Amino acid sequence: MKKNSTKILAFILIAILICACNAVKRVPDGKSLLTKNTILVNGKSTNDETASNQMYQKPNGTLLGYKLRLNLYNLANLNPDSTYQAKFKNNPGLYERQAKILSAKQVDRLGQSFLYKGIHEFLKNTGEPPVIIDTTKTKKSLLRLKFYYFNNGYFNVKTDYDIDSTGHKKAKINYNITTGPAFLLDSIRTSIMTPALDSLYKTNKEPSLLKSGNQYKTTDFEDEKNRITTYFRNHGAYFFQPTYVTYDIDTIGKKNKADVNLIINNNTIQERDSSRTEPFKLYKISDVNIYTDYSPANSKTPIKDSTTYNNFNLYSYKKLKYKPRAITDAVFISKGSTFSDTRTTLSSRYLNNLKIFNYPSIQYEVDKRDPLGESLIANVFLTPRKKYSFGASLDLTHSNIQDFGIGASISETIRNVFNRAETLEISARVNVGSSKDMANPNNNFFNVSEYGLDMKLNFPRILLPFGTEKIIPKRMIPSTSISSGFSKQRNIGLDKENFTGGLAYNWSPKRNNTAKLELLNVQFVRNLNPGNYFNVYTSSYNELNNIASTYNTNPDNLNDDNNLIITKGTAGFTDDVINGRTALTPGNSDYKQVESIEERRVRLTENDFILATSYTFTKTTKKDLADNTFYQFKTKLESAGTLLTAISNIANLPKNTSGNYDIFNLEYSEYVKTEFDYIKHWDFGKEKVLAVRSFFGIAIPFGNSNYIPFSRSYYSGGSNDNRAWQPYSLGPGTTNASNDFNEANMKIALSAEFRFKVFGDVKGAIFADAGNIWNVLDNVIDEKAKFSGVNDLAEIALGSGFGLRYDLSFFVIRLDLGFKTYNPAHDEGNRWFKEYNFGHSVLNFGINYPF
Repeated sequence: MKKNSTKILAFILIAILICACNAVKRVPDGKSLLTKNTILVNGKSTNDETASNQMYQKPNGTLLGYKLRLNLYNLANLNPDSTYQAKFKNNPGLYERQAKILSAKQVDRLGQSFLYKGIHEFLKNTGEPPVIIDTTKTKKSLLRLKFYYFNNGYFNVKTDYDIDSTGHKKAKINYNITTGPAFLLDSIRTSIMTPALDSLYKTNKEPSLLKSGNQYKTTDFEDEKNRITTYFRNHGAYFFQPTYVTYDIDTIGKKNKADVNLIINNNTIQERDSSRTEPFKLYKISDVNIYTDYSPANSKTPIKDSTTYNNFNLYSYKKLKYKPRAITDAVFISKGSTFSDTRTTLSSRYLNNLKIFNYPSIQYEVDKRDPLGESLIANVFLTPRKKYSFGASLDLTHSNIQDFGIGASISETIRNVFNRAETLEISARVNVGSSKDMANPNNNFFNVSEYGLDMKLNFPRILLPFGTEKIIPKRMIPSTSISSGFSKQRNIGLDKENFTGGLAYNWSPKRNNTAKLELLNVQFVRNLNPGNYFNVYTSSYNELNNIASTYNTNPDNLNDDNNLIITKGTAGFTDDVINGRTALTPGNSDYKQVESIEERRVRLTENDFILATSYTFTKTTKKDLADNTFYQFKTKLESAGTLLTAISNIANLPKNTSGNYDIFNLEYSEYVKTEFDYIKHWDFGKEKVLAVRSFFGIAIPFGNSNYIPFSRSYYSGGSNDNRAWQPYSLGPGTTNASNDFNEANMKIALSAEFRFKVFGDVKGAIFADAGNIWNVLDNVIDEKAKFSGVNDLAEIALGSGFGLRYDLSFFVIRLDLGFKTYNPAHDEGNRWFKEYNFGHSVLNFGINYPF
């Protein structure tokens, strides 16, 4: 019976597959399924993406060559209601029998259930109907292709199409394009009616996009029109629009050449039922009026408070709540200046960046006081946000520390704190969780917790005792932030207290460039429970315990199970080894392992004090969220402890027994750190994108330190790194991730990901991630973890895999499955594909793309 059931199930699956794979199942007789569009330009096939986008009909989409969505659609019953009713018509009495068992209402509702209707609706909506060749749409596509090539200079283009059968009810369309020779631009002249604009055009140092000898392209003419418009409107031509730029193209008597006459007519002014023309005027700003508390409700009420500051007029419908300079510093439109779109845009950006107003509105009106009519009044309307904003969130979490966690946070934002557009952000957070790996003597479900408090005060200017306008002008939208924070953990790791503080300056040198100078970044990490080290870092304990099972000579170090007691036994055995009270000698590998375990324990249990200064620069060519052809470069340089060492040297302060300086009885960290991060995207059309990322980071301790604090070190693995390894589980070097939280002070990472559309909002990806971490120039003694030279680049691990993403527009849900392709932790010759299976794979969940 079991064998028959298996055969029946197999038969059903095969039948469904055969039915689904019948791609022409829903293609009517006499019609053909479109299988391919081929564009033949002068007899040769072309892959011009823009030309392909002219098509009104495109073949059904495929996934790795398989028409998945079409076959899902073919599986659907397009009329499930009729099918359900037909079942009762073909079986008289069936409805009454079922109604007696269920009731008539339930029988009717059964027809609307997922089993009878919902599954077919899902298949129909998820799938894609067959694309059936429509000659009307084919002719429209051909006409668009003709215009496309005409707009690229092929004025004598000829087009035709033919349909070739490729199988039963299947066909492809060949679009035949005969371009003829391309026309080139010959002479280029201008006819500008307004003398002021003609003078501006001639003094414009930007080169024209229309050049003699170039192939005719309509896009060049449109770009030139926009270039001229931008230049004129930035030099006073307030009423100028792109429609005033026209072209006269003359090909008469020319062989494949075209003369161009660029024409700019006078301004057309509409007056009731008639219109007139007059030369364009170049406008200057006569007044700048700023309404600081505008709203549609109070727009018709009288002004109650006003002041003038640096030729700016500030008005308020209530009492003026801002220091004038806080607002005027954000406005780049000034009295007496020439009208400029750029200044208008820059003012809007700066005012919006203050975060105390809703998006500002800047409007202009002709100043009727000017008899020449060449002056504009700039009106800046600002609608304040609420002074106080409250926020709250609740999250459910899971991590390698917590099996289950609940996190909550509240925040309060206070705007215009000191009446100079400052914002104060205060937030508090708490997290309680359950972990079976943590000590839990009272058997409480929530046995781990963390809470914290953060404050951040933002100033829309550079706070320094001297002026910075010449170095960082206000057009770079500078700001200053002062921050502080505190957090405390219980039953998490070593139970840390973390104190932070900072003073940072931010500005944008150019539209897509940002710079950040953290003048002071202070962090104090205090370990409250260092004795819990071996309960947390169990790999280190197991390794030490294995060595002790052979070499321990002190029975007081062991419990009743002959395991090392934490912490008395671990400390006692380690002390015995290092001081020569066991059979281990410094040349022995187990001795070195004990020494390495102790070095790491000391490093991770010591309290850390970091006083750092850093500079970060980011440049990107990304225009908007839809831009998939761009690059982003980010670099960071950080120095810690140098200032404290300089002060200690100048003050001739004494050193401790280790030969280092102390602050608050604690050795502070001293190091220099640099990072380089480069991301590049290529858009191949049809939602196919290739994305690559490269990262290099290194932190070198010196002076007062011989290691990098855990909070400033690097790790490898995880959903945004090498996805074939769990976080902290790769490296350092060839150590096979011998510790629970593996970190080091140098990192190399390289990733590539090809993204494509599967169906609807579901996207797919194939990726490869390479990289590793190493220790370099620090106190780590394990040779396997060190980077000693170029030959160690052979220790770069490689992971590969595939993923699915669901695009929710405002964020992307991501699942990636990574496979260990090259694992440097294994012996040479045994590193490739030894763990390339589902048993050793890693499933990563992430929000948004990894890079």
